[in-house]
Amino acid sequence: MSSGSVPMFGFLLNNAFHGRRIIRASPSYMLFNNDPSISRLSISPRFFETCSQSHSQSFIASYLINKLGFSQESALKLSKHVLLKTPEKPDSVISFFEDKGFSEFQIKTLVTKCPQIIASSVKKLSPKWEFFLSRGFSSPDLAKCLTKYPTALRSSLDKHLIPCFNLLSNLVQSDDKAVKVLQRCPFIITYDLNCYVIPNFNILLENGVPKSNIINAFHFHPSTFLCNSDYFKEIVNLVKEKGFNPLELKFLDAVIVLRNNSKSNWESKFDVYKKWGLSEKQIWEAFLKYPCVMEASQDKIAKTMEFLVNTMGYQPSAIAKQGNVIQRSLEKHIVPRGLFVQDLLSNGLAIKFTLSSLFDTSEEYFLNRFVYRFEDRVPELLKLYKQKVDVAAGGKYKTQRIRWTFR
Repeated sequence: MSSGSVPMFGFLLNNAFHGRRIIRASPSYMLFNNDPSISRLSISPRFFETCSQSHSQSFIASYLINKLGFSQESALKLSKHVLLKTPEKPDSVISFFEDKGFSEFQIKTLVTKCPQIIASSVKKLSPKWEFFLSRGFSSPDLAKCLTKYPTALRSSLDKHLIPCFNLLSNLVQSDDKAVKVLQRCPFIITYDLNCYVIPNFNILLENGVPKSNIINAFHFHPSTFLCNSDYFKEIVNLVKEKGFNPLELKFLDAVIVLRNNSKSNWESKFDVYKKWGLSEKQIWEAFLKYPCVMEASQDKIAKTMEFLVNTMGYQPSAIAKQGNVIQRSLEKHIVPRGLFVQDLLSNGLAIKFTLSSLFDTSEEYFLNRFVYRFEDRVPELLKLYKQKVDVAAGGKYKTQRIRWTFR
């Protein structure tokens, strides 16, 4: 080899771009060339590691495309999180989930949310599955729960899952209720309940909230309790300052609503009500009576106020006094019932009703009071009401009045 070969080889070793091609020196050149000057050059272990990872990503990407139907873009993104070079392990994991009743969609969702799952050991997955079944989960419900939060399967069974479930069961006083909590909030299984939930339970107890009420609130709204205790205490203090009685369920309703609203979101909802002429005092009074007035989204509040005020003719102050109506579904309750009753009135039927009796009642009550009682005079009333339901479902809140003759 000539003396000029060494710099040239060094140049190639550091990757030279030739057009769009990357030229790399062959490792074998280093192994079999005895030139002392060349032996001083070395290839970093990082070079081989990068090659190995690249090969692994290529394999995983192809596997995800061919086995689970991922797009090339998605498969490439997911492949960065897994190091596998053979199909044996992912095949066994996928077979495991298939045997447990997971659908193709659920398995694909599992891998999307937690790509490392396909590199898991079935010997470790199986005991976790059996543990949850032994505590009250049905196979279909457990599949749904783990599809929502597959990361739970990566936690240690003995060090985390079992202790956490046992504490959860003690808090709600039964395994069945603990299962319900996990179905509503699957990621709670990875939290340290002693650092989050327990301190917040104690804050409520110290403020005079009955234990049974706390357990009930946690059962239905577990995520509310997963926050820093200092922040949670601020919320509880504010609710108490506003005049809520800790002995009433409404106290916890207010805590839940405040906890689930950021400061900016809360202020934005206030602004929506103010645009309809309500004062800050009226809004707080409505919240004190019906915490749900601040539970609905800004868009829901705006659309409900628009329909009740502009289409139905109600005063904003009247709506604030019957704020429970805000939580009712526009498409299923407010719009179809409102349009239907307006038709009854426009056709000469004198009926009396309140906002609450019209919108904040069960479907059975509404049909008995406003539909079935008049069927002897207008047999097609039920059909006409269902038309209003269809109209509302289509998002058309203003329609032509339907005329008919009462017998």
